[in-house]
Amino acid sequence: MEIILKEDIIGLGYKNDIVNVKNGYGRNFLIPTGKAVIASESAKKILAENLKQQASKLAALKAEAEKKGAALKDVTITISAKVAATGALYGSVTAANVAEELAKKGFEIEKKIVTMRDIKHAGEYEATVHFHKEVEVKVPVIVVAENQPAPAVEEAPVEAPAKAEEEEVSEEEA
Repeated sequence: MEIILKEDIIGLGYKNDIVNVKNGYGRNFLIPTGKAVIASESAKKILAENLKQQASKLAALKAEAEKKGAALKDVTITISAKVAATGALYGSVTAANVAEELAKKGFEIEKKIVTMRDIKHAGEYEATVHFHKEVEVKVPVIVVAENQPAPAVEEAPVEAPAKAEEEEVSEEEA
């Protein structure tokens, strides 16, 4: 079944896209909820005319999305979570957690435009933020154990040479 989307649906398409879906999905969900209409010839003509009239508005929306994407480009998120001895998380880190961390950093992003797999182990992952159908930003997500913050692990090797120097100085004094 060919339909015209009336709003963005992550995983299917964006507003004003013409997509093919299974008949039941279109008839029983998308059309009754107002998220889509059947793509008849007249509906396609109306869509083409509306797109011509809205070209400048769409360009402004894309420019705004690119601006937001550029601001988010170099951001890395670190999320601390409870981790079992095996390295598995208690629960999981989801798109909602990523949106919440971005909000703490000053980026107001809805959780529905963030897509990623649920994270079930500590490590480095990637989340995708969909600002516009042509503007997507990949955000690195680092999941660390709550009781072992990442900076403490990096500081341990730095301290060892300093102690060795102190021991050498005390041996020379003796």
